[in-house]
Amino acid sequence: MAIEMKVPAVGESITEVTVATWNKKEGDVVKLDEVLCELESDKATFELPAEAEGVLHIVAKEGDVLPIGAVICTIEVVGAQAAAPAPVVVVADSPASAPVAAAPAAPVAESKVLEVKVPPVGESITEVTVSVWNKKSGDTVALDEVLCELESDKATFELPAESAGVLQIVAESGAVVPIGGVLATITVGAGSSTVVAPANTVLPPASTAVAPATTHQPTESYAAGHPSPAAAKILDEKGIAASQVPGTGVGGRITKDDAQNAQPAAAAPAAPAPAATTSVAAASDARGSRREKMSSLRKTVARRLVAVKNETAMLTTFNEVDMKPVMDLRSKYKDKFKEKHGVGLGFMSFFTKAVCVALKEFPSVNAKIDGDEMVFHDFCDISIAVSAPKGLVVPVIRNAENLSLAGIESEVVRLAVKARDNKLSLEEMTGGTFTITNGGVFGSMMSTPIINAPQVAILGMHNIVERPVVVDGQIVIRPMMYLALSYDHRIIDGRESVSFLVRVKQLLEDPARLLLDI
Repeated sequence: MAIEMKVPAVGESITEVTVATWNKKEGDVVKLDEVLCELESDKATFELPAEAEGVLHIVAKEGDVLPIGAVICTIEVVGAQAAAPAPVVVVADSPASAPVAAAPAAPVAESKVLEVKVPPVGESITEVTVSVWNKKSGDTVALDEVLCELESDKATFELPAESAGVLQIVAESGAVVPIGGVLATITVGAGSSTVVAPANTVLPPASTAVAPATTHQPTESYAAGHPSPAAAKILDEKGIAASQVPGTGVGGRITKDDAQNAQPAAAAPAAPAPAATTSVAAASDARGSRREKMSSLRKTVARRLVAVKNETAMLTTFNEVDMKPVMDLRSKYKDKFKEKHGVGLGFMSFFTKAVCVALKEFPSVNAKIDGDEMVFHDFCDISIAVSAPKGLVVPVIRNAENLSLAGIESEVVRLAVKARDNKLSLEEMTGGTFTITNGGVFGSMMSTPIINAPQVAILGMHNIVERPVVVDGQIVIRPMMYLALSYDHRIIDGRESVSFLVRVKQLLEDPARLLLDI
């Protein structure tokens, strides 16, 4: 019997895929759930597992473009899978020379197969990447035991087992799976395949010949030597090639822990160059370059940034603020502040507090567009851009308008620590109404930040530089910072954007207004 393997539905907007690489050849014997090939769409690369064990017959070659539902290959189910007749047990030295039929097997307990699917993890997330499996195919798993780690462009989260049973992995580490896609199956309540003989059954002696089991020569896994997305980023930052790192994951895949423990190889002493080697040749050897595929997370981020640029009428307005009043206040009270509240007094609490006051006065800056309607918020959930090992993440300070400066600083520290340890949950990174990003910590003098959709505005802070300014007719040196407000002109008018930024400037240059609420 031949089973047709077809292109699965991989996303609501994907209509065709390209066969990228075959991991098996025509006529190979493949196992259930073994990865046959890699398929590419305009959004992601994903793997196609075998739906049965048998002989592979390839229909579509590498490079072929196939629509959803088209046949990629067929699998001829091997005849050995048919039900075998009941075994016969020969009793040695038995008075009767006729063979004795083995007792019928006890009825196997009814079993069912549960599909483990990618759960909905956020309103704007359509796909995830399987980072690392904590279990292998064939392992017995317990209820709520963590099976694997999944990565989105916003967070890493764990997937627990929905039931106890035997695990069969469908999507290997590194696979990109859409929301609702099948990651694995769990066979629940499967009976043992071992036949237990009754007490009066005579078993054959040890000398009785037993048919040898079919041996399978181990084959090299397609995953061997390939890093997971998280491991690839770490190796790239360390400047270590994946070929130099042994993989301990499933099938030899390089895991995040492998990458973190990897050390750059010591440079081998250069061999003496032949006399005929010229300096030009030596110079050309040093002009190396490398090419690597964009990770699915990076492609998702890129796609969304381009979408924001294309789907919003984004403009940026600038102003500058004299930071001397805030800096003087910090210098005067920072020690007592830390002694009382246990956190340092930073700039972010002043900016957050000033933004909350200004958002109440200009509600369109704190709104969003939903179809042909405008949604205005009477609360301030401020998203704070934080640098994390995986890149920039944007956790949210909930109801920031009700927090004191100490409360805001505590939240900033808590979220920054969780971001550094990759422990932020999706709930902590979704639902913000306005974003603040601080490029000044990296030395940025001025920038035009991109709106964090579906929000309609973002405030960019920059570095503080002492510059000459005119105050009361006198030229003085003051610590100045440029502020940038990027906004969606579809809902925010120029007057509102400029007035909002001027109000933030006014509150920062006279921080007593924040305490007096004026």
